[in-house]
Parts: sequence; C-alpha cells; structure tokens
Amino acid sequence: MVEQPADGVYPEYWEADVVLRDGGTAHLRPIHPSDADAVQAFHAGQSQNSIYMRFFAFKARLSSKELKRFTEVDYRNRVAFVITIGGEIIGIGRYDRLDDPSEAEVAFNIADKHQGRGIGSILLEHLAAAARENGIRRFSAEVLPENRKMLMVFSDAGYDVKRHFDDGVVSLEFNIDPTDKSRAVMESREHRAEARSVQDLMAPSSVAVIGASRKWGTVGYQLLEHIIEGGFTGPVYAINPEALELAGMLSFGKLSEVPGPVQLAIVAVPYEEVPKVVDECAAAGVKGIVVASAGFAEDGDRGLVRQQALVRQARANGMRVIGPASLGMVNTHPAVSLNASMAPTLARRGGLGLFSQSAAIGVALYAASSRRRVGISTFLSAGNRADVSGNDMMQFWEDDADTTAVGLYLESIGNPRKFSRLARRLALTKPVIVAKSNSMGLQLPPGHAVRTTQAPGGALDAMMRQAGVIRVETIEQLMDVAQIVSAQPLPKGAGVAVFSNSGALGKVVADSATAHGLGVEALVADLDLDAGMSLALPELERRLSETLARDDVHAAVVAFLPARGLTVEKIAGALAGCSAGAGKPVVAAFTGILDPSVYVEGMVGDAAPAAPVPCYSNPGAAVAALSAVVRYAEWAHRDQGLFADPQGCDAEAVHADLELLLKDVRGEQLKELDPADAARLLGHYGITVLPSEGFVTADEAVAAADRLGWPVALKTTDPTLRHRLDLGGVRLDIQDPESLRLNILQMRRALEPYGSSSLEVQAMAPVGQACTFRAIEDPLLGPVVSFGLAGDAVNLLDDWAHRVPPLSAADLRDFIRSPRASRKLFGYQGLPAVDVAALEDLAARLSRLKDTHPEIALVEFNPVLATPQGVFILAADVRIGNAAQRTDSARRAMRN
Repeated sequence: MVEQPADGVYPEYWEADVVLRDGGTAHLRPIHPSDADAVQAFHAGQSQNSIYMRFFAFKARLSSKELKRFTEVDYRNRVAFVITIGGEIIGIGRYDRLDDPSEAEVAFNIADKHQGRGIGSILLEHLAAAARENGIRRFSAEVLPENRKMLMVFSDAGYDVKRHFDDGVVSLEFNIDPTDKSRAVMESREHRAEARSVQDLMAPSSVAVIGASRKWGTVGYQLLEHIIEGGFTGPVYAINPEALELAGMLSFGKLSEVPGPVQLAIVAVPYEEVPKVVDECAAAGVKGIVVASAGFAEDGDRGLVRQQALVRQARANGMRVIGPASLGMVNTHPAVSLNASMAPTLARRGGLGLFSQSAAIGVALYAASSRRRVGISTFLSAGNRADVSGNDMMQFWEDDADTTAVGLYLESIGNPRKFSRLARRLALTKPVIVAKSNSMGLQLPPGHAVRTTQAPGGALDAMMRQAGVIRVETIEQLMDVAQIVSAQPLPKGAGVAVFSNSGALGKVVADSATAHGLGVEALVADLDLDAGMSLALPELERRLSETLARDDVHAAVVAFLPARGLTVEKIAGALAGCSAGAGKPVVAAFTGILDPSVYVEGMVGDAAPAAPVPCYSNPGAAVAALSAVVRYAEWAHRDQGLFADPQGCDAEAVHADLELLLKDVRGEQLKELDPADAARLLGHYGITVLPSEGFVTADEAVAAADRLGWPVALKTTDPTLRHRLDLGGVRLDIQDPESLRLNILQMRRALEPYGSSSLEVQAMAPVGQACTFRAIEDPLLGPVVSFGLAGDAVNLLDDWAHRVPPLSAADLRDFIRSPRASRKLFGYQGLPAVDVAALEDLAARLSRLKDTHPEIALVEFNPVLATPQGVFILAADVRIGNAAQRTDSARRAMRN
C-alpha cells in the first residue's frame, strides 16, 4: 500500500492534470479549507434541478456549517476532490467513511455547463484510488431515480454494482478494487479523450502565430511563411504588436484583436514572455499551444521550473502544450494541409506517422523521410516533451485512418507502463518502430523531467519487444524499416526468395538472410539483365511472379549489380507489379552504382496502382529491415492469448497481510519477511516454498527432519554459500539420523574458513534443473520479473529474460524460452525434459502477485528446481515497503 497521508495533512501527490472527454484539460486536487468561497460560488451557479439531485432538496446557499464540513476534511476518513479550469471549480466528488471502516459513501456534483465531459468518471477513479490507500474497499451511494446521468457514471465504471430501490431512492454498492473490466473501461475512456485532445492539435480549424516576424530567417518568420505556403485550409493569423502587415496579410497586435476563434497557437516569443502569451491564449479559448521558444528545461534547474510552471498554467486553463523547444508539426491530409514546422515545404503525403522528442533528431528524421520519398501522414516534434508525448500520439494514431505505420525517436519515457500498454494495442494493427537513445532510462536527457530505471540491463528493450515494438538503433534504420511497412504488405512467414544477377552477390545476400533468421526458400542468381529491356524485364517479372506464388515464399529480396540498358526506375516498376500481384513484400538493393544522380535509397517507382518499392544501396540494410518486419509480422499474426489469471490467487488476503506487516515500516525502509510470513504471503497466490527448519543442535536437526520427512537436505543459511555444493554449503539426500549428525559435523568443519553460520534442514526435492526467478518494483518500469537458469548462466553470463507484467499466455511462453540456456529445460544431453508448463504457471503467479501488489518490493526464488514432476522452490526472499505511485495507476492523470 502507498503510505497513507497523515490526518489533516494536504496530500499534494493526489493532485493531477486530467484530459476530459472532449479533449480539454483540467486540474484535479484535494479540497482545502480555503475553497469555501469557491464552493459557495459553484453551488450558487447550479440550477435548482442540479441542487435538488445532489441534496434531495433545494437550497439557494450553503450554510457556514455546511461549507465548513464540505471543505475541512481529514484526507483519510473524509476525502473530497475538486476539478478546476482556470481556477473555477467545475466538479466536486467526495467520500465519507461509514461505521464499517471498509466502506464509504460517495457523492458528486458537476457544474451544469460542464456536464457530459466525463468529469464524474474521473472523480470516481481518483476517489476510489484514494480510498484504497486508506483501507476502504467498498463504495455506496444514494441517487434519485431521475438522476440518470449520475446512475450512468456508476453503471458505466466497470464495477460490479449492486442496486436496490428503497423509499424513493436508488441505493448502490460496489467493490472499488480494480477489475479487468474497470481497467478496460478506464483505458477506453482515456483513449478517446487523449485521441480527441491530439486530434484538435493536429487538425486545427484555425492557427495564430504569436511572435510572427518580418525578419527573414527568424523562427516566427519561417513558421508563418511555411504555414501559408503549405496551403493550410483554415484561417491563419499573425500576431505581432510592432507590425501592421506580415507575409502579405494584416497582422494583429494581440490575440484578443483576432476577429475569429483560434484553436491552435504557435508561440515564438522569448521565454520570459511565454507566461503572458499563455494567459492571452486561455482568455481567447485556444485549445493548444506549440511552444517553439527555448530557454526552459534545457536551461538547467531554473529553466525546468519555468517549464513546469508553463505546463501547469496551460493545463489548468484547458490547453495542451507541444514543446517547449518544439520545431513544430505537420499534417498532410488535404483537408488540413498544415506545415507548422521549420521544413520549407509540406511533406509528401503517405501513411507514416512520425514523432521525435529531440528537436535536432526531429529535423534529421523529417529530412530522412523526405530524402527517401517516404510519405507521412503526421509529424510532431515534441522538443522537451513537457506535455504532449509519444503516448499521446499513439492514442491519436490508433484511430487515424491516414496512418498505417508509426515511427518514434525517444530519449526518455515518462510513463513506460502506459507506453507498453498503448504500443502493444497499437502494434496489433499498425507497426510501431522505435529508435531510442542508448542511455534512455539510465540518465536524464537535457530538458526532460522523468524517473530513471534501476531495473536490470535489457529490461527496457525486453518491454518493447514484449509490446511488439520494432526496436532499431538509428534514424536511418528506422527509415529502412519504415520504407517497407508504410507501403508494402506484411509477410506471413519467414520464408524468402533471393534474386540477383550475380551468383556471388546472391550467395552473400542469402547467407545474410539466414543469419538474420530468415529461411531462404529460393535462390535465383542467374538472371541476365544485360539482354536488353525487352527481354530482361519480362523474364524477371515471370520468374519473380512464379516464385512469389509459392506457398513457402512470403517475401523477396532482389539484389542487382548495374545492368546495361536498364534503369533503376524500370526495374523497380517491374518489381512493384510483381509485389502487388502476389500481395507479398519485395525489397530491392542496387549496389555498385557510382553515379550520385541515380536514386537508389528510398521509395522508387511511383507507378500507381502498384506501391513504390523500398530500395537500398546496401543489401545488408535491406535484409536487416525485412527481417525486423518479419519478426513483427510473426508477433502480430500469432494468438497473443489472454492476460494470465491463474486460479487460486487471493489478492484480498495479501492486502490484509500487507497492512499488518507494514504497520511499523516508514518512508523508503524495506522489511525482509521471515520464512513463515513469506510462505504465508506467497501461499495466497498458490506459490509453495519447500519447508525448511533451522536448528542449533544435532538433536534439534533430527527432530526437524522427522517432521519434514526423510530424506532431507542440509544447508547453510549464508546467502553466498547456501547454493554452493562445490564449497560445501549444501549436502543432499541424507537418509537417516546417523548420516545427518555426521554431515552436520563435517559441514561445520568445512565452513569454518568462511566464518560461522547457522544451518537448516529441508525436505528433499526430486533431482532437476536449478532455475531462479526475481521480481522487483522499478521506479521507471514498475514491476519487472526476471528468469534464468541458476548458476554461471546468470551469475557470469547475465543470461536473464525480463518481462513487464501483465503477461499474456504468449508472453509467458516466450519468457521461459528466452534465456540462451533454456535449451536445458527441454531435454539436454540425455536428460529428460522438465515440466515447462509448471514453470510458466509459477511465472504467471509471480507476475500477477507483483503486478497487483506494488508494496512487495522484491521477490527472489533461488533456486527453483524444475523437474519432470513439477517445480520446487527451495528458498524465497521477500521484502516489502511503502509503494511509490506507479506511472500507470488505476486513475487517469497526465504526466510529464
């Protein structure tokens, strides 16, 4: 559990910026005694009907006693939240604990003019989260039957609501622990709201450039010029108090002088003027601002303070922020035609959506797409990514019919659990390509304010693979892959054909394909392209079409040396026709061409209806990109299965145990559970640790062995030696009291050089392969589970597999099979295969335990013996503590 707020102490960490149903933003915070006047004003602004619905009677004003009760709460037994826009309260939600300390009564009041914006649902989520922190498990409410909107808030929340009608009032009761259904409802609402929010930014009805300049070369001058010359379909307004005319049109001294509404503001003024501009935007009803200005978080701590204030100011007034230090945005849809960027011309239209955190890398990414003739749908440079993030863009792209694939360059992830969830969902229908900084998660990039990771190396990449992300190292590799997925069909398997006009080149390409995990089903390296266009092209088309028609061939790599009389465009046109006819991807590599005017790196052959062919100057790049697409297609086409929900997991029992065990734990302190407490806690999730007993004398050891059952194992409790047969820390298969007494004497003598340590006896498990499981709570990733084969594989070779819960059936299968040493689990050098299904079940229970209970800071099972008869946990280390708020909790909130 999260450490509870002290009675009466304002819980600042409950504050959150939220996105409303219509895409607008608001600020949610706990109520404070200083809100009395604002609450009275809110009440006075409500209609008689709304007041009656809330209080079951009409009252024109709240009494001073009522105001005191409503605004003075203890944040434990009585909690209230307000939602504000521009400082004005637009919604209030509260709970009061009842005589049963596990139950509270909940009530809401939403401003008339803001009803229908999803405010009640957001308040319910945050009240439920606060209540769970304070040990409350159920909510009840009384609602008038005619208050259908409020009844819908409860019925649509995804909880199992029980209702009954009594004395003219509908009484409701429901458990507030998150369920799969309530999470799905929350995520669906979050998706719709955030997608709508970004839609308003990417396709604005009108744009104002604030700081537009007549000075050539300035940011304001270029942004205004590019918007106009790009053909933006809505009205464009130039704002500059020192100019009457800009870019051939009338300019305005300030935003309030603009004759029509402004939906998007492009801000290019010095950073010290930005707060004033944001106030003007709020007064004008602007939905979003693109801040091109620098001088924020990239300017150190003082700049970070300015940036945080900017975001708070904008969100509190219902606006989203792109930037600061953003180089703008692009939307190529003909109905929008927006080039609010530093690029001089509007990009080629296509299906690729692009996002970049870094301004400099954004320029490189945009330039690479232009150079390679890869059409884009939308592009956004997030700059310091203070507000609008890659997560927001993925929400938008999921519903955007113009976007068929997405590419992101990331320097940090503010909310990786949400990223994983969104990327997994998006990748089921659209490829997601991510180029990330090698230091992402390990250190803070300039201008970013996010958590860093303490998870094992490789965990972040494993999370991306688990989510179906195509992970690349560089911008060029991102475009290599984007060329294929943005215009070609996905392959349905790993079988490929290799075509070439050179035997040697064909063999090299085939070997490269095999090394990348592709199956070379056909190698055609005797093509004669020097026979002239009238003969060579028809022969190429015939043989390639015949090969692509084979069931075992799912794609083709065509690698050619220069040929007389045949141009790259002519060959690409022929390949495009074959690809379109077969419905299978074809990639081409034209190597050895020295003429720089010959275009060989990008999309070649705009011969509609056939899509252009992805072309490369390096066959290795073509093969690497195709293999990445094949791996993604295999992930997308396979049955992911449901998220694992093992039978016999009692989360309520663990909650109850943790509340007792954490009573004496304060701050960031961790508590190591003794074996009995650990075994009881794990047992609630069907996880059994093989029993053991410590002893001092040999007689006590014999008595313990009698209770455990012979034969037994003898172990030291020293954490370094307890798994080391070679150092004498373990003795196995002791059959009788006499042998046990002798082994105790010999072990104590053998361990004398390592210092004294206590001993224990344990029931013997069948002979098997020693494995290890570990689960941690990471500041950045949240829960991370790891698996490996115990011993040198993990200790010396770092041969771990990592996953981020929740895990699907497919995730669990991959998880156990990912370590390189996992071959030993399936029969190795004459040994029988172990019960892999039992390993997967243990992994499912551990991941569910760690996902549900962030208070469990560490779980380590070492060793776990995997045998043909099942799995046996020989030792468990469990440590608990007060949980930090996860970055993807059961309440919606915008995060930087």
